[in-house]
Amino acid sequence: MAASASFMKINVQHPIKPMFLLKPASQKPSRIRCAAATTKPSKRYSITLLPGDGIGPEVISVAKHVLNLAGSLEGIEFNFQEMPMGGSSLDLVGVPLPEETLSAAKKSDAVLLGAIGGYKWDKNEKHLKPETGLLQLREGLQVFANLRPATVLPQLVDASTLKKELTGGIYFGKPRGFGTNEDGEEIGFNTEVYATYEVDRIARVAFETARKRHGKLCSVDKANVLEASMFWRKRVIAVAAEYPDVELSHMYVDNAAMQLVRNPKQFDTIVTNNIFGDILSDEASMITGSIGMLPSASLGSSGPGLFEPIHGSAPDIANQDKANPLATVLSSAMLLKYGLGEENAAKRIENAVLETLNKGFRTGDIYSAGNKLVGCKEMGEEVLKSVDSQVAAAV
Repeated sequence: MAASASFMKINVQHPIKPMFLLKPASQKPSRIRCAAATTKPSKRYSITLLPGDGIGPEVISVAKHVLNLAGSLEGIEFNFQEMPMGGSSLDLVGVPLPEETLSAAKKSDAVLLGAIGGYKWDKNEKHLKPETGLLQLREGLQVFANLRPATVLPQLVDASTLKKELTGGIYFGKPRGFGTNEDGEEIGFNTEVYATYEVDRIARVAFETARKRHGKLCSVDKANVLEASMFWRKRVIAVAAEYPDVELSHMYVDNAAMQLVRNPKQFDTIVTNNIFGDILSDEASMITGSIGMLPSASLGSSGPGLFEPIHGSAPDIANQDKANPLATVLSSAMLLKYGLGEENAAKRIENAVLETLNKGFRTGDIYSAGNKLVGCKEMGEEVLKSVDSQVAAAV
């Protein structure tokens, strides 16, 4: 079984530059007519859309429109295929990830996911939980590196970023399950396992990321008590020999959690295992102001990447036009940049999000006095206007 890891990078100087953490992985807005003619398509990509559950369909709808507009201005045409996954798939066909969905995802150039899960399926057996479908999707796509940039938006708050490994460690290690101990008491158990190649590959992704930034990488583990972490640290140190220009440091996860709150500016890129990355990235999301602002990219050595907001399905606000679509919109920018290599189109979306926030538009999760409270649909419309206005300024 392949392993996964994560890394995070932090940057508090530029309004759209993120700190990364690397770890081992429908309401439709009104269409906005472009202020300038779109470019004739010269490139075409196939995108699998997985709206999922809760607010997923709402935020995917916004991101789809933003992708279409930004792409059209750069001569890009998208072929979108929407497929079921998660709880909605369980209700439809009885499994969280149908074979047809996985097949479509594998054949596409990139995959954009909304959100999965909800109270309705919480008591299902494990193999019938929506979250199992996500683990199966990551495994099927063979993605192992998860980028979670905590973007620095001065309109909200200073930020930090995290990247984690996706497909290994305690989430996938065996043996696992339930049983009884020598006293006849019921027990549950999991195993944290990493092979050399699993740690090495995520470490190299983290070192390469740090090299492109400020040359500082912090590896987070629990090597004072856990053998798996001792091995993790040993392999990260070994890989460090390939990157003499990158300054490597180590930090125990409990201290890292405190330091992220106390002084996030000290971090640039963080690499850690799957479970630590999940915890730290959620913490980092609140440093940025809201979990509704954080996108992510799950990448492998080849094949389509998986792009998704790190927030959940928020069933309590689903279908009420209250969701923040910006994490999904920014995930679509990551799809363009990291999945398709279309950096110009990605920058259009990033700039549009920044401009929309500069104008004072806020969904409820990031609202503060003096700004304008809007819903998911209107936020999407404003982002589209901002994408469009960039063209107007260029002609």
